[in-house]
Amino acid sequence: MDHLDVLCRLIEYDTSGVDGSGCHEAIRYLERLFVDSGCESVVVPIPSTEAEGLQGRLALVAHRRIPGKPRLLIYGHLDVVPAEGWDAFKPLRNDGRIFGRGASDMKGAIAALVGALWQIRDAQPEFDLTVVLTMDEETRQMAQLRYLTAALDPGPKPHVMSLDAGFGYVSVANLGLLQVDITVRGHSVHSGLAHLGRNAVECASPLLETILELKQRVVSRKATIPTHPSTGLSFMEARLNVNQINGGIARNVVPDQCTFAIDRRLLPEESIDGAREEILAALHQVRGVDWVVSREFSIPSVPPCLDPLARTLANIVRDVTGSTGLYGEMLSSELPAAAMTYWGGDAFATGVIRPDNDIHGIDEFVYASDIDQLVEVLARFLTGDPKEAA
Repeated sequence: MDHLDVLCRLIEYDTSGVDGSGCHEAIRYLERLFVDSGCESVVVPIPSTEAEGLQGRLALVAHRRIPGKPRLLIYGHLDVVPAEGWDAFKPLRNDGRIFGRGASDMKGAIAALVGALWQIRDAQPEFDLTVVLTMDEETRQMAQLRYLTAALDPGPKPHVMSLDAGFGYVSVANLGLLQVDITVRGHSVHSGLAHLGRNAVECASPLLETILELKQRVVSRKATIPTHPSTGLSFMEARLNVNQINGGIARNVVPDQCTFAIDRRLLPEESIDGAREEILAALHQVRGVDWVVSREFSIPSVPPCLDPLARTLANIVRDVTGSTGLYGEMLSSELPAAAMTYWGGDAFATGVIRPDNDIHGIDEFVYASDIDQLVEVLARFLTGDPKEAA
C-alpha cells in the first residue's frame, strides 16, 4: 500500500461540504484500508441530537484490540475548510510536495497512519488500539466526541494521541477558545435624516475601542509552556482579536444593526468564565450604547499533557526526523477537553503541519518526505521499538 497514493485519493474527496457527502465517501474508502491493515472497522452514525442539529454525521472507528496492553486512542478528522480560487480537490505532485485541500490539515497524517498500520499488520502492537476519525473538527464536534465514547470503549484512563498537529515535535498543550459576537442595536432612517435615527455602526466604535484597549493587556500574558520555534514565539501567549464586522444594508441608509466577532484564545492557566467576565466588564464601561451578546462558542482550556508516552513519542520523532521537543500549540482543539472530560485521558499530538504549508489557504501542500517520516514514527511507536519498525 502506497501511503502517498492514499493521500492523493483522500484529497479527491471534497470533504468541505456541509451535507457531509464527501466525508461519507472518504470514510467508506478508509474503512476498507483499515480492514486490509488488520483492523476491525465500524462506521458509527451520529444522531442529529448529538451533533447540534447536523444531519448525516458519521465517524469511522477502527479497532485493533489486544486486551491487557495499554489502551491507546488515535484521533483524526476528515473534514476540511472550503476552497476557492484553485483546483483544490485535484491532487498535484510537484518537487517533493503534494498540493490539495487538506494535504497538510490533516489528510496527510491520516494517510501516514494508514501506511504505518499496513507496515505493522503482521507485527504485534504494544497497544490495545482504537482509531477514531470524525467529520466536523473545522466547525465543532464536542457533542459528537461525547457520543462516540461508547463506541470507543476508552477504559478508565487511556492514552490519547492526535495526529492533527505540527511536524517534528510533540504537542502537549493547546489554547482554549472563547468566541463572542456582540450585536449593537440602532434605529434605521434615510441617511439625510440621520438626526432622527441611531447609527449602529458608529455606536459600535467605542465598544471596539475598549476591546482593543483590553487586547493590549491580554496579549502580554504568557504561559510557562514553550512553543515551537517556527511560531516565532518563546512561550504560549494569550490572544484577543476582532475578526469580523457586519453592519448596514446600503450606503444611504443609517444602519440599525452592527455585529462584531471577538475571538479570544486562552492560555492553559485561564478559564472561559474569567475571559468572558473580563470582556463583558470592558464593554459595560461604555455608556449609552444598546448592545447584546448574540452568539457565544467556547472550547475549554485544559492543563498540559503529563502522559509519559508524549516523551516516548518525542524521542522517536527525534530519531526519525532529527528534531523534537514538547511544545504548546498556538491553536485550539476540542480533543484535549474531550479526552479529559469524557475519556479520562491526557491528549498529546504530532502530525505533518508546517507553518509554510499554507493550511486553509490557496495551494495548501505537504512535503512527501514528512509523510514518509511520520509513517516510520508511528510504526516504531505502535510496535514499541524506538529504533526500527517491524
